Amino acid sequence: MESYFTIESTSNAEYKDRGSRFIAYANPCKTSAEFKNQLKDLKKEHPKAVHHCFAYRLGTDGNLFRSSDDGEPSGTAGKPILGQIDSKGLIDVSVIVVRYFGGTLLGVPGLIQAYKSVTALALQIIPIVQKPILKNYQLHFDYTRLNAVMHIIKQVQGEIIKIENQLFCDLKVGIPVTREAEFIYKLKEINNIEIINF
Repeated sequence: MESYFTIESTSNAEYKDRGSRFIAYANPCKTSAEFKNQLKDLKKEHPKAVHHCFAYRLGTDGNLFRSSDDGEPSGTAGKPILGQIDSKGLIDVSVIVVRYFGGTLLGVPGLIQAYKSVTALALQIIPIVQKPILKNYQLHFDYTRLNAVMHIIKQVQGEIIKIENQLFCDLKVGIPVTREAEFIYKLKEINNIEIINF
């Protein structure tokens, strides 16, 4: 896999059924810690909501995912939300659905339909972007070589994750997997650069 699909902005959508209101919030999300903050903020924003159901899928291998029914009948909320994220093939995305109960029970099919529909609406109105899968490297080199190194990173469309400048530079970068060989080849043309995968 050389690239993946994700979102870079947030969106929300609302769905109503027999008095119940479902509000879905779709967010870009990189880590489970970031997700916890998103959930905490929404619980503050909607303290009277009866449920805060959610799903997320993180990491370019897509193996880190979670869903929660938050008190709804098992399988009626988290799974339909995750199903919509997966049907669009999205990664590094979280969707939280806030429910205000309207007094009428919707039953299992009604709940599945509501959570699925509101998630689909939130994901429909947001631009989906394709991003390259990055391989991370740590570089250690003399400060005088910084300009040459930065030029190579720009050429291969790499991303700078972290930079520490002193007498020596420590640089963490993400390089598109399709440009990895080119990146290493060009770096080796500059002397005395330590390259470490991480």
